[in-house]
Amino acid sequence: MRILNYEFKARLKSERRVRAELRKLRARFAGLDRQVDTYFRVPRGRLKVREGKIENALIFYRRTNERRARSSQVLLVKLAPGNSMRKILGAVFGVLAVVEKRREIYFWKNVKIHLDRVHGLGRFVEVEAMKKSKVESQKLKARALRRQALEFQRRFGIADSEIVPESYSDLILRKTPP
Repeated sequence: MRILNYEFKARLKSERRVRAELRKLRARFAGLDRQVDTYFRVPRGRLKVREGKIENALIFYRRTNERRARSSQVLLVKLAPGNSMRKILGAVFGVLAVVEKRREIYFWKNVKIHLDRVHGLGRFVEVEAMKKSKVESQKLKARALRRQALEFQRRFGIADSEIVPESYSDLILRKTPP
């Protein structure tokens, strides 16, 4: 499945404010997932296998590391729990990083909100305004998604300077000595 999304991630400074906004919006709680994301050494973009109780997928994405809501081109294939994709890709490409997290998953329309507790890194909020349709104009989709992401950034009281531009894998690698 191809997904275009506008996303941002920030350290969770005001959990109370984020939860109040989610209640105000009547965001749907999809569940609590303990996830392990295994990132692989690939020549471009990021490739990972996500393993959890709610979400299991092979995910490839390209995104710039910027301190603002930014677009991301995603290719996602859902996987069955307990599959061997991680082992196969690890043997082919080599493992770059492993990220373990506890993730609360919420949805509001086409926007997915995560409250993450990442092992070794701390607490984060992540917002992904997504479109999965192939039919609509890319420009129109991108503008609308960007507006949605910026609206959540405003609602949650997150300044551009507070946005974490890197992926969790980048943050883990920076913490880990070579």
